[in-house]
Amino acid sequence: MATGEEIPSIALDAVLKKSSSLPKDKELVKGYDFNDGIDYDALLRSYKTSGFQATNFGLAVEEINKMIACRKKLLLNKDVLETDPFIQRKHHCTIFLGYTSNMASAGIRDTIRFLVQHKMVDCVVTSAGGVEEDLIKCLAPTIIGKFSLDGATLRESGVNRIGNLLVPNENYCQFENWVVPILDELLEEQKAKNIIWSPSKVITRLGEKIANPESICYWAAKNEIPIFSPALTDGSLGDMIYFHSYRNPGLVIDLVQDIRRVNSIAVKAENSGMIIIGGGVVKHHICNSNLMRNGADYSVYINTANEFDGSDSGARPDEAVSWGKIKKTATPVKVYADATLVFPLIVAQTFAASYHESKNHVKNETS
Repeated sequence: MATGEEIPSIALDAVLKKSSSLPKDKELVKGYDFNDGIDYDALLRSYKTSGFQATNFGLAVEEINKMIACRKKLLLNKDVLETDPFIQRKHHCTIFLGYTSNMASAGIRDTIRFLVQHKMVDCVVTSAGGVEEDLIKCLAPTIIGKFSLDGATLRESGVNRIGNLLVPNENYCQFENWVVPILDELLEEQKAKNIIWSPSKVITRLGEKIANPESICYWAAKNEIPIFSPALTDGSLGDMIYFHSYRNPGLVIDLVQDIRRVNSIAVKAENSGMIIIGGGVVKHHICNSNLMRNGADYSVYINTANEFDGSDSGARPDEAVSWGKIKKTATPVKVYADATLVFPLIVAQTFAASYHESKNHVKNETS
């Protein structure tokens, strides 16, 4: 090949096309330097400039911290006319927390319990499993297993598999023995006092009855935080209600009360924030309640679903903006990740950090 031959201009222009000016407020990609030692706070803060879902993690932390800062502002418009303490406006930012049942099955239950225990959220929406798995764990443990365990073999052994978690049938038998007398009580009160129950009021009663500080439902009942479950019968609770309808028929559980309650919480909110783990009914129920106020001010989704099948589970926040479920001026974030990996870390950088900072501040003032 001859030397000194000119590079073809078409190739030169294509490969070395001149860059346009970069924005002045640009952030550089930079990860954590372990030469600085092991500083978990600095490590997690470095996620925002690491790219990909790590950056979304960092943006989610920022979004939730905005909710917390807004929540700490003085609430001037007291909700004095509301007689239902569970739906009274209590903070400048009303935070909705949603999660699917697998989160209560997994150890994320303990992270959620911390949030409810310390009144860091105002409204919870979950599936039937999100309620019953929390309660069942107070009666009998869930066991770590393997994803690869054979379903037919487990069926013969009377063991149910949730991913790599195992729940013996005996746990559900104990749950039935515990819950059926409570259903009898609900029916008796319905007849004697003309009370019509709703799913959230049933869950409050179950939380009172379980009387176990490890339970999400217990703390929700104690702290007057409503737990809504529009699909309450879609699980073991539904099985128990089904059997109960033959043994002692007549119990009425009214959905209309709850749609009014959850929508009222959103309508009353000065500002609202949504933190939703997973999809399905849980995700849509929170988003749709925020439609009643022309959209949430702050939003964080955590799930692994994609949008290409048109499902609400996979829908990005921008789709909710089109419906008026998130405000046009909001800065919502979706983290595409397994919540068991990222949600405790997000809570560590937001709610837990704020809680322990406040606790230490009070301790220092009194010492």
